[in-house]
Amino acid sequence: MRNRYLSLLSGLLVLLLFPMGPTAQNSKACALRCPPKSSCVNGNACRCDPGFISSSGDIFTDPLESCDDINECGPPSPVYCGSSADCQNTEGGYHCTCSPGFEPTSGATIFRNESENTCRDVDECSSGKHQCDNSTVCINTVGSYTCHCRQGWVPKPGFRDKQMTTICKEISFPIWTAPPGIKSQVFSHFFNRIQDLGRNFSSASVLNTVRDLVQEMGDLLETPGDLKTLPLSEQRFAVTNLLFGLENVLRRVSKALPEGSWIFSSSAGMEVSLEVQAPSYRNITLIQNRTKMMLTWDTVHDSGDSGLTVVGLLSTPWMCRFLAEAPLVLDAEEPTTLHETHRGLLQETSHILLSDVISAFITNKDTENLRFPVTFVFQHSVTPGPREKVHCVYWEHGQNGSGHWDNRGCWVTSTRDNNTTCQCTHLSIFAVLMAHYSVQEEDPALTVITYVGLSFSLLCLLLAALTFLLCKAIQNTSTSLHLQLSLCLFLAHLLFLTAIDRTENKVLCAIIAGVLHYLYLASFTWMLLVGLHLFLSARNLTVVNYSSINRFMKKIMFPVGYGVPAVIVAISAASRPYLYGTPTSCWLHSEKGFKWGFLGPVCAIFSVNLAFFLMTLWILKSKLCSLSSEVSTLQNMRMLTFKATAQLFILGCTWCLGILQVGPAAHVMSYLFTIINSLQGVFIFLVHCLLSQQVREQYRNWLKRIKKTKAESEKYTLSSRIMSDGCKHSEET
Repeated sequence: MRNRYLSLLSGLLVLLLFPMGPTAQNSKACALRCPPKSSCVNGNACRCDPGFISSSGDIFTDPLESCDDINECGPPSPVYCGSSADCQNTEGGYHCTCSPGFEPTSGATIFRNESENTCRDVDECSSGKHQCDNSTVCINTVGSYTCHCRQGWVPKPGFRDKQMTTICKEISFPIWTAPPGIKSQVFSHFFNRIQDLGRNFSSASVLNTVRDLVQEMGDLLETPGDLKTLPLSEQRFAVTNLLFGLENVLRRVSKALPEGSWIFSSSAGMEVSLEVQAPSYRNITLIQNRTKMMLTWDTVHDSGDSGLTVVGLLSTPWMCRFLAEAPLVLDAEEPTTLHETHRGLLQETSHILLSDVISAFITNKDTENLRFPVTFVFQHSVTPGPREKVHCVYWEHGQNGSGHWDNRGCWVTSTRDNNTTCQCTHLSIFAVLMAHYSVQEEDPALTVITYVGLSFSLLCLLLAALTFLLCKAIQNTSTSLHLQLSLCLFLAHLLFLTAIDRTENKVLCAIIAGVLHYLYLASFTWMLLVGLHLFLSARNLTVVNYSSINRFMKKIMFPVGYGVPAVIVAISAASRPYLYGTPTSCWLHSEKGFKWGFLGPVCAIFSVNLAFFLMTLWILKSKLCSLSSEVSTLQNMRMLTFKATAQLFILGCTWCLGILQVGPAAHVMSYLFTIINSLQGVFIFLVHCLLSQQVREQYRNWLKRIKKTKAESEKYTLSSRIMSDGCKHSEET
């Protein structure tokens, strides 16, 4: 019985000790209890199992330590499973598996490093492991796949091409019906034929459809029949519908064409060039017999469409019989531009079309305001004469559909004997149009006033600047302001007189335009500072206040006078550098309101200065009324009042006359504007030099010094001559 009891007791003891593992078995040898995932090293230390580590390292003595799993896959990791495999961490270890879309070549799904296995791409399309819709084609990619629309198919609304979720529909022929109100049998027959083409259209017949479209349009324009007997307004309304309708159809159905370059032509001479390509980043050039179009990929690509991209150029030589005599609306030049102010007035009498009428279109329909301009090169057989001007124009269909020629958004970059290069910031229907002008020769009197006045101003500005620099008696904050104004005006007028017509080099002309932009803006900014100082001086007539005004002006005048114009010019140059310089002058182009980078600040400045001028007069009037009979003070106030009145011209307020150069009084206002503003330097020299008592006194001192120096020089010369004659007489004796 006793042996049986001892046997049972020993069995229970074994069962109690068994679950405790190595730690319990070594408990007699260890002074501390080792945590899970560790074993006893000696009586005072434990060691973490392989694949685990404690905060103190592999071996630790702290009874509160724990052994945590080592993430062999985390950085920095010594494990490299291969470029197409992923490391998978496990408790106490790791293993490698092939990345999604790849499978192991050896068949083992788990391995330890790159040398044990190689992962190869899984062709989901051939193995059937894809989720592509039946309306798409599965294209295998490395590690995955995409679903492409078939040729002649496009993504359904809400879907994008080349996605795993793409669903496509077959390209359909767009709705194109005859506009209402056009009673023409030829026109009706054409649209009946268009309806037949639409009903029979499929992606497989796209080549024949485009070819038939071009032929039908060419035949209609070559033999318009009763369409030519309609009133002009109805004819233009009809051909406007034809041009934009054909462009819309070609944009849609051309996406069913195979990738590549395509040319379709009709027996009547109409031609369509198409470039169908997958997304890329190369620039595109389309060339026809008389027209070339060049544009960048960024202009062509529609960010919302990853399918084929279409670029088209349509030439319609017979269209000129309908649109040649359409009205021409030119973008009006602002009357306050620098160079054009002194030019003769142009009166248009007639115009002709020099080139074929072409239509340019791309897949992206948002072409109203392109990031980069599109370049067109038109060939023509007529050479413009001296009284003829070439315009790059586009067809503006207008509200009633009849349309007119317009040049907004397009400009001529160069014109030679038989070709003209244009740039446009939008796509539409274009042509080169030559306008005949009755050019009124430049007014000789106005030309003389301009050049003589500016030349005289240059001399006066130079004398004024030297006076402000050398006359120490008048050097103060006001003198510093007028010195900077004189220097900026001197440089601006000098560059204007010598380089405004240097248009033969486009880069040089753009630089000249940018420098002129900066110098004239700087001049007006200094005028603003002069006006501010004059106003503050009129408000505060005590010595203390003058000191505070001077300290304030010294702090702001150079950062504002030269910094603000620099910021404006930098923004203008960064946004549209190609609009510096025009074909006729090195100044700002009027396109996209670019000239408001100059006109806006100028209008704001002369408006503020006019307000300063009026407030200054009001303050001085109040001061004069409250003054005592003290003669010296009264004289000072009268002089200040006179100078304030003269500032109306110096502060640039008279530039507002440029805005009034419209209507019947334009010629008179042109004279006033030219006379007053070309003599601005004369006013500065007159008011701040000749009418200043201190300056006049300094001039007298300088004149006395010059006379004294001259007299001493003459006396020295005479003495030398006498001595020379005496020596000569002695030698003879």
